[in-house]
Amino acid sequence: MDKLRAMQTFVRIVERGSLTAAARDANASLPAVVRALAALEAALDVRLLNRTTRRIALTDEGREYYERCRRLLAEVDDAEAALRARRASPRGRLRVTAPVMFGRLHVAPVANAFVARHAGVQLELVLLDRVVDLLEEGIDVAVRIAHLPDSSLVAIGVGQTRRVVCASPAYLRRAGTPRSPAELAGHRCVSFGGLGPDHEWHFERERVAVSAVLASNQIDAALDACVAGLGLGRFLCYQVQRHLDAGRLKRVLAEFEPPPLPIHVIYPHSRLLSANLRAFVDWAVPRLRKHTA
Repeated sequence: MDKLRAMQTFVRIVERGSLTAAARDANASLPAVVRALAALEAALDVRLLNRTTRRIALTDEGREYYERCRRLLAEVDDAEAALRARRASPRGRLRVTAPVMFGRLHVAPVANAFVARHAGVQLELVLLDRVVDLLEEGIDVAVRIAHLPDSSLVAIGVGQTRRVVCASPAYLRRAGTPRSPAELAGHRCVSFGGLGPDHEWHFERERVAVSAVLASNQIDAALDACVAGLGLGRFLCYQVQRHLDAGRLKRVLAEFEPPPLPIHVIYPHSRLLSANLRAFVDWAVPRLRKHTA
């Protein structure tokens, strides 16, 4: 028995809803489909489908086997598509999204170089400080900085970043340097919340409520306020690195920082990735890993 072909037949029966529809879809005879299913069940020594003259229904074992077969066949298709995509020339529209500042600093240079290399690609770079639903908003690939929930998305890690608290040297001279998160209650704070209000700062072992003298949903406004000495601010490390390097900001409470956040390139799981999506992922992943190192 060709096990892979038998699995394909079984999945087709389940997804088409009948043996007749599966035979028609596979351009095969009904007896051939019946024999393939019977041989598979005999090899597994388990009944996968309960069949009557009117309907079919998965058994418990069949339901579990179907899910595993579906994933395995998708991987096989994806492997074959990857090889075909490498031979094809990337072409057509590609929508990429990333957080605003990370996108400007790291994703845009990678995207620019990709478009320069592939003249047939029209790339749209959408920079947003919010979680984007890839399927609903028609996004092909995203860079996401967060712990990802289990989902059908494919996620490839490219690095990590930390949340850091910092302030200008002038502010620290004037107000003093906090030695613990609890001391933030006595300090002026600048709040940046890309997805909404940022009234609570998380540390490794505690959460601290802060009262912001200035809050903004735009990173540049919050950074400017922090550099100007209005108060302490909490940002992702890549957002403030240039200010730290230049001495315009100083990092505080480093020993209390929470674990780093992972950075992933994500895209919807597909049994057939387009050549331009495959090419962009293969191009972007190693370069973003280099950027975030």
